[in-house]
Amino acid sequence: MNDTVEQPWRPAYNPWLITVVASMAAFMEVLDTSIANVALPHIAGNLGAGNDESTWVLTSYLVANAIVLPVSGWLVQVFGRKRFFMTCIALFTVSSVFCAMAPSLGLLLFSRVLQGAFGGGLQPMAQAILADSFPPERRGQAFAVYGITAVCAPAIGPTLGGWITDNYSWRWIFWINLPVGLLALALVFRLVQDPPYLAQRARGGIRVDYVGFALLALGVGAFQVMLDRGQQDDWFASGFITILAVVAAVCLTALVIYEWFHRDPLIDVRLFTNRNFATANLMMFMVGAVIFATTVMLPQFLQTLMGYSAQTAGVVLSSAALVLVAEMPIVGRLTTVIQARYLIAFGWVLVVATMYLSTQRLDLEVSFGSVTWLRGVQMVPLGFIFVPATTAAYIGVPAGKRNAVAGLVNFSRNIGGSVGTSIVTTLIARQSQFHQVHLVSRLADDNPSFQEQIRDLSRRLAAGGLGTWEAQRQAYARFYQMVHDQAQALAYIDTFWWLALGAAVMFGLAFALERNDPRAGGTVAVH
Repeated sequence: MNDTVEQPWRPAYNPWLITVVASMAAFMEVLDTSIANVALPHIAGNLGAGNDESTWVLTSYLVANAIVLPVSGWLVQVFGRKRFFMTCIALFTVSSVFCAMAPSLGLLLFSRVLQGAFGGGLQPMAQAILADSFPPERRGQAFAVYGITAVCAPAIGPTLGGWITDNYSWRWIFWINLPVGLLALALVFRLVQDPPYLAQRARGGIRVDYVGFALLALGVGAFQVMLDRGQQDDWFASGFITILAVVAAVCLTALVIYEWFHRDPLIDVRLFTNRNFATANLMMFMVGAVIFATTVMLPQFLQTLMGYSAQTAGVVLSSAALVLVAEMPIVGRLTTVIQARYLIAFGWVLVVATMYLSTQRLDLEVSFGSVTWLRGVQMVPLGFIFVPATTAAYIGVPAGKRNAVAGLVNFSRNIGGSVGTSIVTTLIARQSQFHQVHLVSRLADDNPSFQEQIRDLSRRLAAGGLGTWEAQRQAYARFYQMVHDQAQALAYIDTFWWLALGAAVMFGLAFALERNDPRAGGTVAVH
């Protein structure tokens, strides 16, 4: 029997209702990856911790989340998908309550680890449920709805978190998960069913792969902490970061080799021998990198160089989510008439164009309206990549592997987000130093134009009531601040150029995907 033949099973309830319910749980979890960012100073002050210590509130969540994502397919085999999904929702909600009630930073970090671990199963299970609830030719439309939660939640998180923190308390960013979690749990219990193939698990039980899990936890944990702390600790100038890099490289390499030969693997690494699956994962990795890189860059630019408040900068990001809400259903329909690889290639062309546009439009005099429009334009290409790439990952994959596919695809996107954020943070810091050195070299004492501007500014400051010496000191200080800001702005522009280059490479790789029949969704077209 051909493994790629689709199961005739369909859910008892309307699949679009199931889509909303599953996406609700996933949205709650994705939101928590970014909603706490703006609350860190408040958390540190309230719990008597330093700002450096408070960053572990984010790191602890991301590490636990990253470890669970790739093994969610195996966990489904052990517990069953509906039971596993409901357990994740229930314990994610409970751990959110623990976060809200935490009296100390240590207990908050422990609760965030639990929250990240149990949240790790929500995204892949929601995606796998949609893959089974819809026939192949309609999966693109279902994944478009799911994509709204996966792509919009990180953009909405900082704005919502800032508003809640400013108007109530940082604890409410966790309390809001309680009603959403309870509602999602009740609806999943009522509406979601496991398809028959999930009931046909291997007889004799599932063996626990302790070695695989240990290698995964050490490797992914070390890699995630390295990415999160690298720039702050000056990368490989730090012994701590170097040790993390070695541990990550050794453990992850050993994990792939061990799982390849293991009879009952924790992670089915052989899925990557499927060209479509491997390419789709690479695309999702880059989507995560672009989404999170630009989500970090733009508010940082607006707050540090333009003087925006966290909430105002968040409004710029959140308004772009409206673009995706309108766009995703359209892209979902397009997946039924246009091959996935053509949609993805078009998406990467748009990314190149929007990154180039960002290099031309972003400067220190950009208006609120212009930067909001620019952010909206930046988000347009992502729908053309996210939806068809998610759909393409399932092409040619047996029904029994769908849960593993969902876990690995979401893992790739999340790790891509961590890598992208780390890279752009480092690029901005290094390029700022480069441009500052270059600009300062032009402000020499033997430069008559510079000296004339210093004298002119000093005279104007002196006319305003400052003494001669203080006026001259202020003039030099203002020029230095101007040079610093210009160097920072040029660094952001350089980083957008690098993102454009990466997108151009992805355009070529999009054609590594197999030709698919859009009207059959999960089948490869006959050449």
